[in-house]
Amino acid sequence: MNWDILEKIFDRALSHSFSRKKFFFTFPTIAACGLLIIFCKILSMGSGDWVTLSLTFLPIFLSSGFLLATGVVLTRVYHHEIKGTSFSFRKVLKRSWQMLMNISYLALPLLLAYLLLWTFMGVFYLLKELPGIGDMIGIVLAFGPFLLVLGAIVLGLFNLIVLFFVTPEAALKTGVKLKLAEAVYLRLKKNIFSNTIMLMVGMIPLVVCLAILYLAAHITGGSFFQDSTPLSLTFQWFFVMLPFCALLTPFVVFFFNFATECFVYSSKKAEEKATPS
Repeated sequence: MNWDILEKIFDRALSHSFSRKKFFFTFPTIAACGLLIIFCKILSMGSGDWVTLSLTFLPIFLSSGFLLATGVVLTRVYHHEIKGTSFSFRKVLKRSWQMLMNISYLALPLLLAYLLLWTFMGVFYLLKELPGIGDMIGIVLAFGPFLLVLGAIVLGLFNLIVLFFVTPEAALKTGVKLKLAEAVYLRLKKNIFSNTIMLMVGMIPLVVCLAILYLAAHITGGSFFQDSTPLSLTFQWFFVMLPFCALLTPFVVFFFNFATECFVYSSKKAEEKATPS
């Protein structure tokens, strides 16, 4: 993929991201993910290090199913837009309903893998609390929690890969079938560098927006939410979360739009290579 093509599909994906219908369809999903984060954050207050650490990553994997289902509809809607065919959100949603139920289950393996890492992490915390020898075990086995936290971060990154590459593949081509994983794997294997660049470019607006919003929320929480009770803190974060998610929504839409563009481009390129000259 050359720079001109990348610039063209980036601009086209961005121009179709600020849609009122897409906003009102996507915002409830982002808000639900925000509620999960707030719930886990409040739940971790006053808890031990193991619970706090686990609840930091848990909302990411719980939100995957919602985002996958939302991404399928956004992908199909955007595909109709770039093809210039008539469509309605209601019809697309009705035709995609069964797939929404099926694709949401793709998030379960990642969630189960994280819960397994969480369980192993609890073993290390338990060994560390043993009287007499706990401190020594904590020193010798310090590499264990490091590897488990690293594994949780890698799972989170893999979750982004699934959202970017699996969603358009399932929505436009293979559906939620056994060959879905094989098709995505072959696509990634053939063009590792190009697919990595596509993923990074697709994440840039989302990551920049998320970083700015998180910084603003962190400063607000540190300066304005001090000495608040858990109940008032919950409502404060809830009302901060609403504009946070609203501002983030167009960039989530762009993420799936750009994923669709990259999938269509890769599919056409593969077909051209397969066609004998």
